[in-house]
Amino acid sequence: MNYLAHIYLSGENELVTIGNFIADGIKGQSYKKYPVPIQMGILLHRHIDSFTDSHDIVRQSTKRLHEKYGHYSGIIVDILYDHFLAKNWSTYCDIPLKTYVENFYSSLETHYDLLPLRIQKMMPYMMTDNWLLSYATLDGISRVLEGMNRRTKNRSGMDQAILELKQFYEEFETEFSIFFDALIQYSKQTLNTLNNRNI
Repeated sequence: MNYLAHIYLSGENELVTIGNFIADGIKGQSYKKYPVPIQMGILLHRHIDSFTDSHDIVRQSTKRLHEKYGHYSGIIVDILYDHFLAKNWSTYCDIPLKTYVENFYSSLETHYDLLPLRIQKMMPYMMTDNWLLSYATLDGISRVLEGMNRRTKNRSGMDQAILELKQFYEEFETEFSIFFDALIQYSKQTLNTLNNRNI
């Protein structure tokens, strides 16, 4: 899953949410240097990624892209699924997406000193271009895919995946909806387990 889904699946604890958000840059056992709630968020993120990567519905989505995008297919599906979460946000959350995103950005600023340098450098771009809110529109997702393609020095062709999104929009949205319901339950169970044991 991509940024918005990881943030949403963290529950209401700000530090768990930050841990989940920064987790990609925290390798191995180095998570143990953080406060316990951030550790929980990092571990939750890893569990979510494992659950996602092995799920049949997600594999169905990635299979549609694999011939053209190869190992980038999973990254593209993560981004597309964030689009459907943002688009259908009111189905999952009572707080409007704009407000939810602003609250998250504020939390990042409050806990700035806890963030890895990579995230600190990324924050101004993320907030100025409002990545999380932009996921709700096709134009926004197109810009995200273009940015990801630039990061691969244009090798991935990910910017072209907006074409598959438009072509198979209903299929991707249905797959997201089925999968995300399962992921919400899994994430809640995992958080409960992490809460009930010593990290």
